[in-house]
Order: sequence, then structure tokens, then C-alpha cells
Amino acid sequence: WLKRSWPKPRRARVTHLPAFQVVVAAMAPGQFATEPNKHTLQPIVTGSTVLGLKYNGGVLLACDTLASYGSQARYKDVCRMKKVGNYSLLGASGEFSDFQYIGKLLDELDNEDFLYEDGSMMGPKQYSSYIGRVMYNRRSKMNPLYNQFIVVGKKGEEPAQLAFVDHQGTYFEEDFIATGFGSYLAMPIMRNEWSADMSLEAAKALAVKCLQICFYRDCQAYNRFQFGICDASGVTVSEPSTMEHFWGHKILEKRLEGNQKGVSDSW
Repeated sequence: WLKRSWPKPRRARVTHLPAFQVVVAAMAPGQFATEPNKHTLQPIVTGSTVLGLKYNGGVLLACDTLASYGSQARYKDVCRMKKVGNYSLLGASGEFSDFQYIGKLLDELDNEDFLYEDGSMMGPKQYSSYIGRVMYNRRSKMNPLYNQFIVVGKKGEEPAQLAFVDHQGTYFEEDFIATGFGSYLAMPIMRNEWSADMSLEAAKALAVKCLQICFYRDCQAYNRFQFGICDASGVTVSEPSTMEHFWGHKILEKRLEGNQKGVSDSW
């Protein structure tokens, strides 16, 4: 008679959990699992200011190319903008991995639009509304995405769209917006100098001026930046450029004399 070859028993999976927890986790995964939920408690790799402003004919997005690891200027050639669909552009401050996560969600929406094959595509109004609902949903679960987003775009003959969404789901539309430290440093400049009929070149000059101030005053800003332009012709993200900067001011080089302990006289 022929020998029958029996299959060898599988090796038990090595795990750090007790045996009963392995069984329960396999039978009831997800919210009924015995392991605790694990949430992000603070952002790790972060981006700083993003600027958005409308101009005559479209809307402009501007940000630097730095992603900081804590306080270390770690990743210096990062694009913090993402083209979404055919008409929209997303700019992100805050945790970079959360930006990548929501970018995947938006790609799924875009693919779904494409598969319908009905000629109808979502625009910046729809994407910004969706992002606001996602952010509020995550905030309500006490597991927020640590970002501030600016969503811009122009769909056909519709007016240019510029919207702000933060980690709590706060949503509003404006003519010019800044995130991060730019909400303190750049907003006063844009309030004074922005106008509805400004040209694209004037909008770029104003954005560079604001980014220069942020670079001087924000330790997590950088001197390389990118522009994102949304107009009737489509969405364009420029190659990185380097801004001019000067640190040779005498007042910045002033030495403390005598028994002075403070640094207030150098600002």
C-alpha cells in the first residue's frame, strides 16, 4: 500500500498577546478587539505657512518646500501641494502624513468620478466641503488629522474658490487666507495690500513678500517656495524657486554690552 503524506502542522504565530487575546482579536476584530485604540497624539513631521489669494482671473497658492522633523529642518524638497481632480489644488500645513492620508481619500473620489463616465467632475467647492466633513468626523472621534488646509480652484466659468479647513472641521471661504504662523505674520500685509483686481504677477509679488517675512520670523519656514495657479486653463504647480534674503542688518548683529541680560534691543 502507498504511504500517505500528511501535511505538516503550521507553526504557531509568534505574538506578544496572551493566547486568549489572540483568539478574541481574530474572532472580533476592529472596535471589539482587546488591544486599545491608538491615536496620533501630536504631529511629528510638519509643514509651516501656506498662503492663498485670489487675483483677477484665478487664484494663487504659495508655500515653502520644508517639512520639519520636530524643530529640525529635515526634508527640504517637499511639495506640500496636491492637484485634486481637474480644477482644484490642495495646500497643507501641519502633519505631513495626515496630508498624504487625505490625499489618498481625494484620489479615491477622483477615481470614482472617472468611473461614472458621465462627464461630470467635482470642483473645488465639492472637494473643500468633503474635506471639512472628514476633518470634523475625525475630530469627533478624538482622533483628528493635524492639518490646516487651503483648497483653491476654478471650475470653468464659475468664480474662483478659496476655502480654509482646519483640524476641527472649521470651514470658511475668503479672498485671501494664510495658515500656520502666516495667520499672524502674513495676514496683516495681505489685508493692507490685496485688491480684487490685482494681476497674477502682483499676487505673486505679494505672496513672496509674505513668505519672506515668515522666513525671517518663523524658525520652521524656508527660503525655497512653490506657486500653485488655478485659472480657467487648468491647474499648474511651479518648480521650486529661491527667494532673496538678507541677514546683514546692523541691529541683528548688535552685541550685548555691559550687564544687559535681555535681547529686546535687538528686535
